[in-house]
Amino acid sequence: METDIRYNRRRACEELSAASRAVTPAARERRLQLVDIYLDHLNAMNAPWPFDERQLAEMRQPGGAALRHSAFCWAGATVKSGRA
Repeated sequence: METDIRYNRRRACEELSAASRAVTPAARERRLQLVDIYLDHLNAMNAPWPFDERQLAEMRQPGGAALRHSAFCWAGATVKSGRA
């Protein structure tokens, strides 16, 4: 079973990615509202966010860059690629 922290991190990442693909501004705003909800849940659990505030600010701008992090990449952790 997935932990609450992992679930909220994963859903925040999924919704942020979905916001970057949204067709209409209204759909984008709905997705970003969901991101805020999942981040609030993480804050309540004193858990780290899956991305930093700068990345979130970039996504909130129209035409913002897509999320480039995994939902399982902890803040400050380095990610090692298995590819050569």
